[in-house]
Amino acid sequence: MDSLYIDKILSGDRHAFSYFISTYKDMAFSIAISIVKNELLAEEVAQESFVQTYLSLRNFKGNSKFSTWFYKIVVHCSYKMIQKKSIQFVELDLGQHDLQFDDHALKNLMIEEQKQMINEVLRRLPSNEALALRLFYLEELSAVELCEITGWTMANCKVILHRARKRMAIELNKDLSTMQYGGE
Repeated sequence: MDSLYIDKILSGDRHAFSYFISTYKDMAFSIAISIVKNELLAEEVAQESFVQTYLSLRNFKGNSKFSTWFYKIVVHCSYKMIQKKSIQFVELDLGQHDLQFDDHALKNLMIEEQKQMINEVLRRLPSNEALALRLFYLEELSAVELCEITGWTMANCKVILHRARKRMAIELNKDLSTMQYGGE
């Protein structure tokens, strides 16, 4: 499907690029936030990544999947952003929402809490470990694709994934052990 849209864009149909934006925007942001650890900068990185992708599309040879090539651009733009800016950690202000607590809403709330906890732990992990976990587990990329995107050797990739899983488990266990339900 990606190759069809690439051909359209290269033939002059600029509007066809919206397919890539809608398809890859969430993962671009997710990769960027793993590295820069700041939402505003991650949005900026995602936008810059799409600009760079559009401008470089003629250079895409098709030797790998488009998504792998694009994610490599996102990683590169993220590290460039870190070099350009002094990154400060920013706490998320999660707004309050009115919820009806029926079974469905309660289940959704629990899922949302789990996602928030995982994202919070990912923000505390070193950038390379958070990136590895996001790409390998959330995007379901293979270790080979992960190496291609990041430039890591296979041995280094395995070590980073192992350390990331271990650190993630430790951090999640810490968070879970400090949780208190139903009051103080």
